[in-house]
Amino acid sequence: MDCINHKEPETLQIVYGDVVLGVHGNGFHYLFSYQTGGMESLVIDGKEWLYRSPKPTFWRATTCNDRGNGFPLRSGMWLSADCFIRCSDIVLKIDGEEKKPQIAPNNNQYSAKEFASNVSIIFTYETITIPSTTVDVEYEILPTGIININVHYHGNINLPELPVFGIRFIMPTKAASYRYEGLSGETYPDRMAGGIEGIYEIEGLPVTKYLVPQDCNVHMNTKWVEVYRNTTKDNSKHVNETFGLKITSIRKDFAFSCIPYTAEELENATHHEELPLPRRTVLSILGAVRGVGGIDSWSSDVESDYHINAGEDIHYSFQISKV
Repeated sequence: MDCINHKEPETLQIVYGDVVLGVHGNGFHYLFSYQTGGMESLVIDGKEWLYRSPKPTFWRATTCNDRGNGFPLRSGMWLSADCFIRCSDIVLKIDGEEKKPQIAPNNNQYSAKEFASNVSIIFTYETITIPSTTVDVEYEILPTGIININVHYHGNINLPELPVFGIRFIMPTKAASYRYEGLSGETYPDRMAGGIEGIYEIEGLPVTKYLVPQDCNVHMNTKWVEVYRNTTKDNSKHVNETFGLKITSIRKDFAFSCIPYTAEELENATHHEELPLPRRTVLSILGAVRGVGGIDSWSSDVESDYHINAGEDIHYSFQISKV
């Protein structure tokens, strides 16, 4: 039974849990955790899309060129920031009214019939870099189930250059395929000349067979990407149909990668046989990407136009919806 059958379509039901905020509507159920500091569950038409809470990502697995020019030695603290990050603040906005998370026992003042037309929750993350900086991630939930996500990295001039910046989503099972509108092939800021604009479909989750596993399958100048799965973690449900999730750019294009490994898993492997069996989907929606270089193969740094200055703010936005 749908939780808002007796309300207008433009209404969201709000559940103030002890450690989570629930936002529910026609065919979707979202949970935001105060404990993990992020979105904990994204269920559309009964299918879960999250294995872990999405968090800011700062690291890409180093390439041969990165290692050759010493980049990981200069910027290695971002690897730790990618693995460990603290949620330092959470702000709710219910129909524009700002409030702190309503945890037990304060949440007992609310009934099971709390509704709103607009819900926003902002997570502020503090990095463990020295010095530290912060990232704001705002989820705005619309009554249609669409989620607008606004990301803001706050620059700090005393930090080393970033390898990458974005949000990483880890999905419960391997994707069967993905489609996107953008440039063909694997592209980076300094490797886009051969990319042709169009709509492309990729079967499975291919990992480029470089001699040493490294960052791969980044796609620049993307307008949207659709990820399709046909399996779930619920063994009682034998899913035969394919179901999808769509990420659409807002105002400016983004970059993305969709592979079965995190940057840390790729970084830890010296050969492909050392990688774990692919079990999940790692979708990184990126607002900034460092170039890969390769001017003289191993020693020269990436050209200055393709660096990411950690002292400058980075803003970008995208939208999550059902395919």
